[in-house]
Amino acid sequence: MFTLGRLTLYVAALVLIASLVEAWVLSRKRPGEFDWGEVGLSLVDLFGRKLLSLIPFSLAAPLFAFAWDHRLFIVTIHSGLAVLLLFLGQELCYYWYHRSAHRMRFFWATHSVHHSPNQLTLSSAYRLGWTGKLAGAAMFFTPLVWLGVQPKVVLAAFSINLLYQFWIHATWIPRLGWLEYVLNTPSAHRVHHASNLEYLDANYGGVLIIFDRLFGTYTREQDDNPCRYGLVAPVRTRNPLVLEFQQWIELGRDVLSAKTPWAALGYLVRPPGWRPDGASQSTEDLRREAQCRETEMAGIGHGLLDSKARN
Repeated sequence: MFTLGRLTLYVAALVLIASLVEAWVLSRKRPGEFDWGEVGLSLVDLFGRKLLSLIPFSLAAPLFAFAWDHRLFIVTIHSGLAVLLLFLGQELCYYWYHRSAHRMRFFWATHSVHHSPNQLTLSSAYRLGWTGKLAGAAMFFTPLVWLGVQPKVVLAAFSINLLYQFWIHATWIPRLGWLEYVLNTPSAHRVHHASNLEYLDANYGGVLIIFDRLFGTYTREQDDNPCRYGLVAPVRTRNPLVLEFQQWIELGRDVLSAKTPWAALGYLVRPPGWRPDGASQSTEDLRREAQCRETEMAGIGHGLLDSKARN
């Protein structure tokens, strides 16, 4: 009998095989350059996450239960309109989850694992971090449950969203014309994974890119500015435990050393790189520093030109 569980197993196998085929092809095209170690870390992350999923705990579970107990309606997905509304609602929730995962350090501690590969391949798609369930990332979808969508339906829609994103982790698929205005494409997602200062904190969409365009977080891939993948401070470790927990250890150290409760809270909910002493290295701070350097260099250049003109 063909069951949902068997379908899930087939899809997982297909994803795994496709990623390994791509890795083999890329390694043949780029001998000595392709890093199989990155693929290995993604595989360890995948299998470790499957084992940890057996732990019956999620920070989002009690929130889902409370929202379902106090739901406003009972939504049945029995029509095309209902499916469309669920899709759009799920996309909006995913956008704010993903944006928060980059802009709040508590959620970044898990999500940074997904951005740690220094090369972008299909295998990067399933390097998601071991602590997402424990950190309660699914809590961002609670509004859908409160409106009356069954939690299992919400989680299924989230899984389909993530499955769509598998193919957009390819670097060999070009821009897709008018689809770039509507969908989250490989080009848009390459920008999302890039650590170039110009590309940071952009393109948070799941299937759609329209919410990025609506909320001002869309950035287009530029031919003259190739994407550099990985974190701003590249991860070089091959130790999966370091990869999975380093951000959490650093966050815990900062929270425990905070001099005030507000500083401790700031470490949790402010962007990565924030510090209470003003020595922050958030995206905004890095861009301000770069702008200052450009202004200084422009001033020096104008000064040299003026000096030459006087002479």
